[in-house]
Parts: sequence; structure tokens; C-alpha cells
Amino acid sequence: MSWEEEVKEIALMAEKAKEQGGPDAIRAQHEKGRLSVRERIDRLLDPDSFQEHGRLAGSATRKDDGTLTDFSPANYITGLGKIEDRPVTVGGEDFTLKGGSPNAAGLRKSVYSEELALQYKVPLIRLLEGGGGSVASGKGNQGPVGSPVYEKPRFQSIARLLGTAPVASAALGPVAGFPAARFAASHFSVMTKETAQVLIAGPALVSRALNTDLTKEELGGAAIHGKNGVCSSIAKDEEDAFDQIRRFLSYLPTNVWGLTEKTSCDDPIDRCEDKLLSMVPKNRRQPFDMRKLIKAVIDKSSFFEMHKGYGPSLITAFARLNGQAVGVIGNDCRYYAGAMGANAAEKTRKFIELCDLFHLPILNFVDEPGFMIGPDSEKAGTIRYGTSAVAAAVMSVVPWATIVVKKAFGVAAAAHFSESGYVLAWPSAEMGALPVEGGVAVAFRRQIAEADDPDTMRAKLEADLAAKQSPLPRGESFSVHDVIDPRETRPRLCQWLDWIGPGLEDLKGPVSFGFRP
Repeated sequence: MSWEEEVKEIALMAEKAKEQGGPDAIRAQHEKGRLSVRERIDRLLDPDSFQEHGRLAGSATRKDDGTLTDFSPANYITGLGKIEDRPVTVGGEDFTLKGGSPNAAGLRKSVYSEELALQYKVPLIRLLEGGGGSVASGKGNQGPVGSPVYEKPRFQSIARLLGTAPVASAALGPVAGFPAARFAASHFSVMTKETAQVLIAGPALVSRALNTDLTKEELGGAAIHGKNGVCSSIAKDEEDAFDQIRRFLSYLPTNVWGLTEKTSCDDPIDRCEDKLLSMVPKNRRQPFDMRKLIKAVIDKSSFFEMHKGYGPSLITAFARLNGQAVGVIGNDCRYYAGAMGANAAEKTRKFIELCDLFHLPILNFVDEPGFMIGPDSEKAGTIRYGTSAVAAAVMSVVPWATIVVKKAFGVAAAAHFSESGYVLAWPSAEMGALPVEGGVAVAFRRQIAEADDPDTMRAKLEADLAAKQSPLPRGESFSVHDVIDPRETRPRLCQWLDWIGPGLEDLKGPVSFGFRP
């Protein structure tokens, strides 16, 4: 007597599961320019590192004697694996079965993937493509109709995980309903440019409810969500999406109880770029490229930006400095002179909280003229979102280094400084309650109006006020730690990181606020 027949049945079911929706369904997926979920997992993870959980989950049919006749697998694949030899949980819908709309086993596995990441306290990667439920099957986003009222809320594990370990989601095809909420409930979210759409509801439901006919792309394509903040980044294809996820994770620890590993760095600590001396123009009205400035200071090729199309007047990115992972914030004066609008403020607040959650020091390159003004800004509630960003800054628990590159004016400037931060100013820095132009317009309105040549008078007053906003008196009064040669920025910041390094150990552990998507 042996269990050979039962073992053969296990092998047969496992083989059937690997077939997914069958060769025709997989071929159709490829014709749409999309990989199957198993191919995606193989391309994302280190070779041969995937340990699948729930291989036999699905629906089997059997003869009266118990002999297996057919097996339909769960249309959600999940398990543990490794990226750069670090443990992760990965899960994703199988679009070749029911278009990714979860069958009973698939629904359970999708919830289990989040519980699995929580159990092991490791990052979760979602490879999303599918809908949130099936009316025809009698199953919606909250499970079987008539499920017990005491059932654990579906979003509970998601919310807990967001305060525990990094969560990265990729939209690789149509993503609707509850999977769309999962996409938004991430620290990093990436969409493929040509093949992904993220939707609360698809075209048929929108047409029926609102009598509006739009395509999936018009409703929720990458062009939409790249500008509204729903997705962190847009990928040219699936391989690019996987590369971005791997890179995102490289800047973060495995969970909030750890620190990001420092990498080896062959970029000299004492590298002083001469171009920094002339990068900020003396002409106060002439813009400059903040990204080039930042890249001249951080480790070469380490700049990884998020939410570039959302709130574009503020830059948020990860980088490395002498191999240490850091968060980077900077104003882009090419958009609204770098002013903080509602979207930029929300983006800044979220990024500060993300750095706090995973204990990343923050470098802040300041060229802030203040909150965006005008009727559109007022309608958007800029002051509310801006105040939230300021609150996040002053309550931040990680070390900050603030480099005042150009402007630092008004209440919005407070979002660029922390209570015990290290503050350096360049000779080009201007700091005060109002920008020169605005201050002159308010304080000297009558004098300008009564002048024989108002434009000349305005220019003279602006020049006089600009001279008084030099950073040198602030250095003399110790209002900043130092006024430096711009070329010294990298070595000064590398030295600062050495000082704060031991203190980062004390930050390990969860933060009280968790993380708000």
C-alpha cells in the first residue's frame, strides 16, 4: 500500500494550475501586448526563488469514486520570493481565467497575499489586472452574498500592511473595482503606458449610470492617473515596470523595524562640481533646472523620482548620498515659479510621511516663493493642503538637511524645514516673509503709483529689497548653520550623514500615524 495515486493527482492538479486559462487564453493575452501572471512573477523575482502558496486552490470535479476528472485553478497567484536576495511577497490576478475577476479561491488568495506579507513582515508586490467581482457568480467585493456581518473588514490587512512594510503595485492591464483600490493603497504604484487602465468602474457601468460613453483609456489611462497622483510613475512596458519596482524597493528597508542597507559608492565624497557655482542665475527672473542641480550633488545615477506629473512644482525622489538612501524634495521653478499648489502640497506631505515611516533622512533643496495664489488656488483648497504639508514637516521624526538654493518665502517655506534640521544657504538664497516682487507691490503700492516713472521706481525698490535679503546676515546671526560655496554641498551633506548615522538606529519601529494612501 502507498499514496502513489494521490500523489499523482496532486501532480496533475499542479500541472493544470500552471496551464492557467489554457494556450488560447495565454496567446490572446500575448496578442494584447501583455504577459501572463506567471510570466510576470518569473520576470520580476530572482530566478527560481518563487515559492507558491495555494497551488491546488481552485475547483475540482470528480467521479463518484473520487477520481479527478477536471480542475479549474484559482485565478490569483501568490507566494514568497526574492528580489536581489531580499524576501518579498508577490501576488496577481490571472487575466486568462474569467478576465481576472476573482473566483472563490482567487478571492481568498488575494486577501491571503496581504496577510502573508504581514505575517513575515516583508514587502508586498501586486501585479494587477482584473476586476473586483462578478455579479453572475453572486460574488462581489465583500465575498459571497450573505457572508457574516462579523467577517473581518477586507481593507484591514491592507491598512496594517501600509504601516509595516513597503507595498508596490503595478497596473499591467485593465484594473477595476477593488483591485483599483489596492493599486491606490500602495507606497509606489506604476502603470504601463499603453496597456493599463485603472478604473472605479468600466465603460459599461459608466454608460448605464451616467449616460456617458468613454473608453477605458479615456476613463483611467496612464495619461489621466499620471497627473492626478493615483500612480507614482508610468512605465513604457511591463519590463520597465518590474525594473521600477525593484529600484523602488532598493531604497527602502524590508520593514519598519529595519534600515535600508548602505551600498558601496565609488562617487567621491569630496566631489565638487564647478557647474554648481553658476547653475542658479543672477537674473532673478531666469529659471534653472533643479533636477540637474540635485543630480550634481547626490550619488551619480541614483535619482529615482516619483509623481513627476502630479504637483509638478515640487520634486519628490529617492536618491543615495555616499551609498546612504535618502529622500529628496526640491522646488521646480519652471512650474509656477516653484510655488506650492494643492497637489504639490499633498504630494509633499505624503512623501515626508513615507520617509518618516521607513526612516530615510530628507534632503530639501529650497526655491519656494510661497503658496500658489489666485482664484484657482483658492478653489483647490491650497491653504488646507499646504498647512497639512507644513504640519508633516514640523512633526517629521527623521533627520533633515535643508539647502536654501534660491527663494524661501511665506508660510509654505515652513514645509522645507524641520525643527532640528541642518540648514545651509547658498549665496543665491533669498529669505523673508514675501518675495521681493510681492513685498514691494504690497508695501510700496502708493509710492509706486505716485512716481513719475512707476516701472523705474518699482525696479529700484525691488533691487533695494533684494539686497537686504542676502543670506550673509543670516549666517552672521546664526539663523542658518552656514552660508557655503555651492560646490561644497556634496561633501557637507556627506559629512552630515556620517554625523546622523548612529541616531537612525533609534528610529526603528512603526510610527504613530501609519500611512495614508
